[in-house]
This record gives sequence, C-alpha cells and structure tokens, in this order.
Amino acid sequence: MELRRLVRGRLDWPRLEAVAMELAKRYDRDCVHVRFLEADNWLSTPMVLDEDLFVKVISRQNTLVHTLFTTGRNLGAFSAGTEGFFERFKTPYEMAEHELEATRQMRELGINAPEPIEAVEIDGLGVVVLEYLPEFRSLDQLDGKEARDAAVQLFDSLWTLHDAGLAHGDLRAENVLVLEGEVYFIDATNVSADAREDARAYDLASALAALEPVVGPRETIDAALSAYSTDELLAARRFLDFVAIRPDHEFDTTALKGELEKRADGTPG
Repeated sequence: MELRRLVRGRLDWPRLEAVAMELAKRYDRDCVHVRFLEADNWLSTPMVLDEDLFVKVISRQNTLVHTLFTTGRNLGAFSAGTEGFFERFKTPYEMAEHELEATRQMRELGINAPEPIEAVEIDGLGVVVLEYLPEFRSLDQLDGKEARDAAVQLFDSLWTLHDAGLAHGDLRAENVLVLEGEVYFIDATNVSADAREDARAYDLASALAALEPVVGPRETIDAALSAYSTDELLAARRFLDFVAIRPDHEFDTTALKGELEKRADGTPG
C-alpha cells in the first residue's frame, strides 16, 4: 500500500490545503469546501472545490509516472507497426497547461468538454482548474437507448476532433462522460503532431474498445460507420491488440474484429 502511494505521488493534506487556500484567494472566496474524488488516478490528485470547480493537482511524481506510462504506450505503438507518438511532459505545470489547452481546443471545435478556467503553478505543483460537471456518468455506466445515443455522439465528436487535425490520445470509458444525454470528452493527452494519422487510428481503436462492452460489437461498428469509413476502421484495426493489453480496456477483441471484417467483406451487420 505504501509503495502504491509513493508511486502515485499522493500529496499530504498541508500541500493540498495550500493549493485550496491559494485558489480561494484567486477567486475571491473567503473559504472553500474541498471534496476529494474517489478515483483510481495515477497522474494527479483530483478534488472538487465548492461543487463548481474541478481541480487536478499534479506533482513531480505524477509527471514521472506519466513518463513511464508514455514509454509503455510507445512500445505498444511499435508492436502495432508504427513509430511511437505519445509525448511526455517535463514539469507538472506543463501537464496542467496541456490539459487546459486541449480542453479549450475541444470546446472551440464545438465538442462538449468542461469549461477551462486556468492552469497555474503553486508551490512546484501543476494545478489545472476546470468546470465541475455534477451528476455525470462515464460511458461504461450506460445501458439501453442512452448507451446507443451516446455511441453515435462519441464517434461524431471524435470525427470533429480528427477533422481538425487533432487527436485525443487517451480515449477510454472513464474519459467519456455523459451529462443530461450529452457526451463530453476529458483528459486528452499529448501526441506528436508528426504522427497524427497514427494517433487518430489509435483513437478510433480505443473508441471501439471502450464502446464494445457497452453496446456489443455490431452496434459499436454501426455507430462508428456513422462517422468513419470502413477503410478508416480497418486502419484502426491494427491497434486493437495493443489496446486490448492495456489494463484500462476490457473488450471482446475477437468479436469486434470479426464484426469489422464482416462489414469490410460487405456482409450486413
């Protein structure tokens, strides 16, 4: 337990309290109520202030863990026959600044995302402040018609991101939120601008993998084909085995590949 705590870079209360107090000053609040989220998060300490601000506090240890994750993901990309395209961050503030900018870019494209407020450095920590989305559910918590509606929105939003020449880089169920029937993207990571085509194919494979356990392979492919061509799905297919070995994805790889191959052969779904 202590080793896991060390690796995750969890911060003691005095440092988190200092962050909360500084933010209270910045937003002209006499005091703030702090609530920590129950999240299995290796890359930050997430907390909610006054039920309207979502704050991620990033330590140097979090930055190191992100670097280790990035190395592993790039090795996985090599196994899929392409150069690694994930990029690391040098400092906690750089991580915070990237998340703020990625969120801003998504909103500018008309993609639902929390309102970006600011990224600051406090006592050597990177701090990103976003709008808090109350009462949301993640993609893997949906079922029935709501899940099918979210499936189409997911690929529409992803296509909009890709059409603008961007990529998400970490599209999994926990990073696709649904609030009042609307799909929101969060937690985009850093990918190389020189390898965006591969990164977009990886995004598409990740979206397929995130959705398949929710609606099944046939409806997953149906939803994907509402925004992408069969050729684009086939290009993403080579990343499915890599996505399958990631601990944050659990899906039926064989069924998904089989459904995709049927569509490529012209067999109706």
